[in-house]
Amino acid sequence: MKRVLAAFTLFTRLPFWRITNIPQECYSQAVVFWPLTGWLTGGFTAAIMYACSFVMPWPMAVITGLVAKLLLTGALHEDGLADFCDAFGCGGGKERILSIMKDSHIGTYGVIGLIMYYTLTIAILSSTDVIIAVLAVAACDPFAKLCAGQLTNILPYARPEGAKNKISYSRMNLWQMMVQILFGILPVAMFIYLFPRLTMILALLAPVTATGLLVWYLRTKIGGYTGDCCGAAYLICELTMLMSVNLIWWNAL
Repeated sequence: MKRVLAAFTLFTRLPFWRITNIPQECYSQAVVFWPLTGWLTGGFTAAIMYACSFVMPWPMAVITGLVAKLLLTGALHEDGLADFCDAFGCGGGKERILSIMKDSHIGTYGVIGLIMYYTLTIAILSSTDVIIAVLAVAACDPFAKLCAGQLTNILPYARPEGAKNKISYSRMNLWQMMVQILFGILPVAMFIYLFPRLTMILALLAPVTATGLLVWYLRTKIGGYTGDCCGAAYLICELTMLMSVNLIWWNAL
C-alpha cells in the first residue's frame, strides 16, 4: 500500500506523506504504479472537461480540464518536457545535454515545446466528439504512462551521480511488470469495448512506436534516461495516442 501512496505522492501534488511515513525505497518502485496514478489524473481531467461542457463551449471546457490537471500534478511532466526540449534542442554531447536538463531555467526550445504540445492537444480534443474525447483522455493517460515507464526498465539511468531528486527507479520484475501492464491496459480495454467500430486498438500503435523511437534516441544520445526524459515520454505518448484517436474517429464519420 505504501508503494501506491509513494506513486501518488511523487506523481501528483496529493500530500499522502502527511498521512503516513513512506520509506525511501517505496519511491524507487513508484513507477510500477505510475499508470494507476493515470486513473486519477486522466479521470479527473476527463470529469472536469465533461462537466464544463454543459456550461461553456467545448474548447473552453478542454482548456479548463487541462488547467485542472496541471494543478493536480504540479506541472511535473510539463517541466520534464521543457527540460527535454531545451537539452536535446541545444544539442551537444552527453555532458552538455545532462547539464542543460539539470538547469531549472527554461529556454527557447522548452517554451516552443510546451506551446506546441498544448496547441496540438487543445486542437485535437476540441475537434473530437465530446464523449469520445472525454473517454480517450481517461484511457490515454494510464496507457501513455505505461509506455513511458518502460524507459526505466529498458535503459540504465544516465547520470552517474544519480537522480537530482535522489530517487532512482528500480527495474521491475515479472510480477511488477504484470501489475503495471494491468493498470495501463484496463482503461484502454474499456474504451475499445465501448467504441469497437472505430478500431481504437490501432491507436495503441502510436505511443508504442513513439516509445521505441525514444528508447533508441536516448540510448544513442545519452546512453540512458532521466526523470525529465520519462516526463517528456509520457506527454509525447499521450499526445500521439490522442492524435490517433482523433484521426480514427474523423475518418470513421
